[in-house]
Amino acid sequence: MKLKYNELEGGIRLIKLIGALDMTGTYSIEVEFVRQCAGDNIRVLVDLSRVNYLSSIGIPMLINTAKSVVSRGGKMALLNPQQNVAEVLDIVGIQQIIPIYTDLESAKAGLDSNISSQ
Repeated sequence: MKLKYNELEGGIRLIKLIGALDMTGTYSIEVEFVRQCAGDNIRVLVDLSRVNYLSSIGIPMLINTAKSVVSRGGKMALLNPQQNVAEVLDIVGIQQIIPIYTDLESAKAGLDSNISSQ
């Protein structure tokens, strides 16, 4: 599992995850993932387009981090999960906690509108 981070215009943090969010993959990036999601009033977009597997170990990392971001006045969203990953996210009902977008522009707009309405 790899984690790449960069800052988009408007102060949105884009975190790209690459590989499998299984036990080994999750443990290898979890500390860095949480660190990149730290701060007050931040907006984080997690790109899942190159995550080819999501296990029950990876789901709590996403949910707990999103709750932490929201508790500090921020917002987190997921971007463009592959079909098999999207199915897992749907089964566990993650969209009730973390919005999921299929393209970058709608994700950025969603993060902007959600942050201003809090």
